[in-house]
Amino acid sequence: MRLPRDLTGAELIRHLSKLGYRQTRQTGSHIRLTCDVPHQHHVTIPLHDPLRIGTLSAILGDVAGAQGVERDVLLERLFG
Repeated sequence: MRLPRDLTGAELIRHLSKLGYRQTRQTGSHIRLTCDVPHQHHVTIPLHDPLRIGTLSAILGDVAGAQGVERDVLLERLFG
């Protein structure tokens, strides 16, 4: 599955909430999300409109590693 090209930071935060991520703090235009399952993991999401492809790819790769799944499986869970 291809990465969405017009995804905003706020939309990505909504999608990541499906996996149990919640907002823990905000500094300027960056929001830190935390997930406690399967172990505690933090990820920072910029509130840009739209997110750059490289930024989105890095965030999703980090989340996939923390969740213990491949990136394509994560994309299907979030956007499929």
